[in-house]
Amino acid sequence: MWEMGLEAMNGEAPEVVIGELLEQRGLTLAVAESCTGGLISHRITNVPGSSAYYEGGVVSYSNEAKARLLHVKPDTLDRYGAVSEQVAGEMAWGVRHLFHTDVGLAVTGIAGPGGGTPEKPVGLVYVALVIWEGEWVEQRVWDGDRQENKARSAEAALDLLRLYLEGRL
Repeated sequence: MWEMGLEAMNGEAPEVVIGELLEQRGLTLAVAESCTGGLISHRITNVPGSSAYYEGGVVSYSNEAKARLLHVKPDTLDRYGAVSEQVAGEMAWGVRHLFHTDVGLAVTGIAGPGGGTPEKPVGLVYVALVIWEGEWVEQRVWDGDRQENKARSAEAALDLLRLYLEGRL
């Protein structure tokens, strides 16, 4: 899905489209990032006027930060690992609660070049979106280097949010 490209959005970057849609709907957003290290928040705040809908973000790189700041359950981390559908969902719920927003967006993954296993390879990423109506979590596996994996993960998160805001989820 993330590969849709800018042409499909009339030449506007996804963060611009998302900002317009959030503002039109009067919705607020918070982001929890792990493997992207703040890249999603960076892109969102590059849009002038983003303070109208963006409340803030958390880069929770360690398991301890995920548990302490986002209230990811230690049992979830132990059972499924930091890079999992379950942890991504709890991160999104946690950041939404922390910032009291309408929308929580989260990403966790293995950017590389190390850290992968046969079960969880380098490039494995989970992106989660939560709103009061429910939760969506998507899995991706990228095959790029660290920078490419981070960029693709940020793009995937923004695309998931865009699809929701366009009523396509």
